[in-house]
Amino acid sequence: MNALLAKTGNDAVHPAARRLLEELADTPAAPVRLVVVAPGGYGKTALLDALDRSYREAGVEATVIDDADQLDDEDLTRLTMLAAAKEGPLVVAHRPNPRAQALRALGETLLLPPLTVDEVGKLAKQLTGRTADASALHASTGGVPRLVERVVTARLADFRAELATLDDDVLRYLIAAEAGAARNLDLLCSLLERTPDELPEVVDGARATGLLDAEDVLLPAAAEAVRAYGPPARRLAVLQQLVEAQLTRGLPVLDLATSLLDAGSSGASAATAFATAANEALPTDPKHAARLFEAAAEAGARDAATTTGWARAAALSGDLDTALRLGDGMLSGEDPEARAAGAEIAATVLAHRGELARTAELYRWAAATDNWSRQHIATPASNSGGHDSTGPGNESLAAATNPQATDHLTPADSTNSQGSALPHQANAAGVPTDPSSPPPFPTSPQPNGESYRWVGPGAVDAFATIALVGTGQATDGQTVSNVPMPGVAPTLFTGAAARTASGIVESVFGCGTEALPTLVGAAAMLEPAVGGAPLSDSPAALAALAGLHAGELALAESVLERALASSVGGDLLATRHRLLLGWVAMTGGHLAAATEHRDAVAGTKLEARDELFFATLELGLARRASDLVGLQQSWERAYQASMRQQVDLFTLLPLGELAIAAARTGAHAKLSRRLERAHAMLDRLGNPPLWTVSLCWHELHAAITTEDRATAERQLAALNHFADCGRYPAALARAAGCWLAVLSGTFDPGEISAAAAELHELDLRWDAARLAGQAAIRTSDRKAMVQLLEAARQFQGTTGRLESTTPTPGAATGLSALSERELEVARLVVDGLTYKQAGSKLFISGKTVEHHMARIRGKLGAADRRELLATLRELLAKPTVH
Repeated sequence: MNALLAKTGNDAVHPAARRLLEELADTPAAPVRLVVVAPGGYGKTALLDALDRSYREAGVEATVIDDADQLDDEDLTRLTMLAAAKEGPLVVAHRPNPRAQALRALGETLLLPPLTVDEVGKLAKQLTGRTADASALHASTGGVPRLVERVVTARLADFRAELATLDDDVLRYLIAAEAGAARNLDLLCSLLERTPDELPEVVDGARATGLLDAEDVLLPAAAEAVRAYGPPARRLAVLQQLVEAQLTRGLPVLDLATSLLDAGSSGASAATAFATAANEALPTDPKHAARLFEAAAEAGARDAATTTGWARAAALSGDLDTALRLGDGMLSGEDPEARAAGAEIAATVLAHRGELARTAELYRWAAATDNWSRQHIATPASNSGGHDSTGPGNESLAAATNPQATDHLTPADSTNSQGSALPHQANAAGVPTDPSSPPPFPTSPQPNGESYRWVGPGAVDAFATIALVGTGQATDGQTVSNVPMPGVAPTLFTGAAARTASGIVESVFGCGTEALPTLVGAAAMLEPAVGGAPLSDSPAALAALAGLHAGELALAESVLERALASSVGGDLLATRHRLLLGWVAMTGGHLAAATEHRDAVAGTKLEARDELFFATLELGLARRASDLVGLQQSWERAYQASMRQQVDLFTLLPLGELAIAAARTGAHAKLSRRLERAHAMLDRLGNPPLWTVSLCWHELHAAITTEDRATAERQLAALNHFADCGRYPAALARAAGCWLAVLSGTFDPGEISAAAAELHELDLRWDAARLAGQAAIRTSDRKAMVQLLEAARQFQGTTGRLESTTPTPGAATGLSALSERELEVARLVVDGLTYKQAGSKLFISGKTVEHHMARIRGKLGAADRRELLATLRELLAKPTVH
């Protein structure tokens, strides 16, 4: 390095300045006339210091002036005259400024541009001795040398003093820019009290700091510096001014209010800003919205709208504890609208936590509160001059919100003060509701105008009906209108809620399959309407459950995928939709897809209902993989999950899977009481075929597993009873008859093949393959066995063929010496399956697996079983096999 560069004492010299110093190194006394132009932070001062030292040491009289843009008009005139009179070197540096244009005539202009990506990387390496991510560093700093230096050396705090000395208007502009207001001309003019023609002067001053990019946007590293090290009081005052101006104009405040979060703002205007911003964030970022609502509450907002919004955001982001706490607090308030909102919040949360009966009661209480509120507002005389803060419906509140009050009651046991069942509770006027009439709908608008309710009048009765039917409390003739009632806005949400309720009611009458179009239509209606509404359950999930019970797996998959794509219910229901997709895949025998859906939610916090579906999905996958170890490991989690979930119509599939697993693990007695409750619930509903058939099918297989012939025959009789309700129940009934015939040892292979084929056509691949496979290993007819085994493999999705036991002459050693069937057997045994388990998976006997392993041992030349397994593990671990 030459002497002049060495005198700078700084390796981090701007490349353009470095080139100039290299040119002047041999002729320091040369009569240079130079004007250096760059914003702050580009190294102008370092360059001038080096030149000044060089001229002094050479004894050359030179004029070196820094920050020339700060000279007043008189000093500028004197400098111009001096430059004209003297012949010695003249070096002037200034920041870009319209007033400094006259300085350009003093000499040759040297512009110091931002560093390139490569130059940023070199500078970072010089400063730290380490290689940095040059692209990311350049994006953060814009190539401004001072920003690069302070970022890589963690010295952003050095900006504290510099920001404090800035012109006040420039500082306020930078604070506004950091808050996202740099593009809002009206807002900036209001903040700075300038006209649009006067604003460019401030912008020029901000550009001169070197903290803006070419588009006048604050650089990311600069924004961090302004946010963290700008004068706190000034920053808070500016942000509050901006927010108040936006609120006055009725314009979005999300970005500005977000900046206020860490500024310690409080008071009425801050609370309003936070609440307004939270509502803006709610549709797309519920977690951020929850934080803003919480800030609004801390700043003094205690109104029901803010509390409800906070609960809604918390629920959508998965924080049901906070949502329930807030809802519970609203239940004891004096405002009927707020109490109804609190009931809706609690009802939604409790549905996710497996308490559907209490969900129904809370929804009905909210509806009664609506009706009471309308009557009291419409007829003030009924208040007798005072405000009744309780109102009709409060007699059910204690039972709905106090776990100890109803822990020992089944839905059928829960009664009101008149001793009638829940569907017969009193309406808002105190008159018992006629069980044959629809639940009451609101008939007038909300008294306070815009509602902040989650569900609200027009939909709350629909959600109550869904919960009532789901817990077996429906009565004959109970219906829900698809048309929103007078006084309630006919929104897509209220229409979808009513249609969903109608579909659930339809599902328990007749054969129930007529409900599918209604439920699917409700799901489609809701997709564009409210992607982020906290719901106790979604129309898509209920439609998918009905589809699973009806054997309409493709329909169930489609409606769930659409719900996921539309974010119906937000993150709160995304897990439910994903788990149900896993159930659809598992039911159809697509075990790899089911595993992917399970893994997508593994490790996340699950509420009681989702935990039940997750645990039983794991249980079902282990059973279908003949993984007895996995079955045992999954059983306890699934059983405990079932204990936290009350039996209802929408959890019969997990209960059925539990019944089979309990039979496999010898724990079937543990589930007897829950199965009794399930059948009692179905009895109250008249044993609707749509929901009853699947449970009978599962219980049949549990009875087969425990060799309980009497129970199996009873379930067969039940399935035959429902056989005329469609192809799906008819197919299950025929398959059930075939299963009992297989177990008795006297069956027609043709009938077995036909029944299995019908199951396969209904996309029940695993059930079809298992029926054919079990029949194959129980027949003494060699020809029938071969046909059934071939069918089982095809039904399972494998198109393998029966392999010859004779090795190919001249076959190579290693895995290439093994037949396809032997490879299948080897892989399963190496994976840890017993001979019996491997045989069950391949639809062959354990003895046949043992014979295969003996032949494999001979082909591989293994001395014993241990050596054989070690050899197979080594061969199967190789990336390519025959």
